[in-house]
Amino acid sequence: MIHHIAKTNSLISDYINELRDVHVQHDRMRFRKNMHRIGSLLAYELSKELDYLPKEVSTPLGMYSGQSLAKQPVVGTILRAGVPLFEGILDVFDKADCCFVAAYRKHAKHDDSFTINQEYVTCPELEGRTLILADPMLATGASLIEAIRELMEFGKPESIHVICAIASVVGLEMVEKALPNINIWVADVDEELTAKGYIVPGLGDAGDLSYGSKMQF
Repeated sequence: MIHHIAKTNSLISDYINELRDVHVQHDRMRFRKNMHRIGSLLAYELSKELDYLPKEVSTPLGMYSGQSLAKQPVVGTILRAGVPLFEGILDVFDKADCCFVAAYRKHAKHDDSFTINQEYVTCPELEGRTLILADPMLATGASLIEAIRELMEFGKPESIHVICAIASVVGLEMVEKALPNINIWVADVDEELTAKGYIVPGLGDAGDLSYGSKMQF
């Protein structure tokens, strides 16, 4: 199921505008901060869909009957671009366990094709738990699908949620086809995807904008 948050007006639209704006995004700290904010706000929306149990709390003046999250989720990210979004999610689910996936596109020299190189995965037991994965730019969906399939080696989650800042229509369709029971929480959706797999209008390379450019080998 896709939850397209920008369909309802909120401050998330302002944060997305700044992420996209070439006159603002050169400020790396602000770019990371906006990703962080989006992660926190989407995680809050996601939290409404989880299970809760009654909890008695002692206050200085008596007892209070409240609700508490039934099970802590596992929160993860695809390195490195997903880190600011991940940290925003972790601010909300601050008792969660964490997992990490290192993956990148290996582009061919003779055409626009690429493969997904996945070099590192670390994860706690996932069986019967909620998995929340941060992926700021869901373009083709290839790296996300590969990451989730790799994480399934650690157990079958009860539910899987992906939090994105921007996704392409093609990427959403690919992920839903490969993983039909997934829940995707996305701030905004763009229609176009280039031959090289970049979202248009998008915002550029989220990893480079957060942490600086990298050398290609």
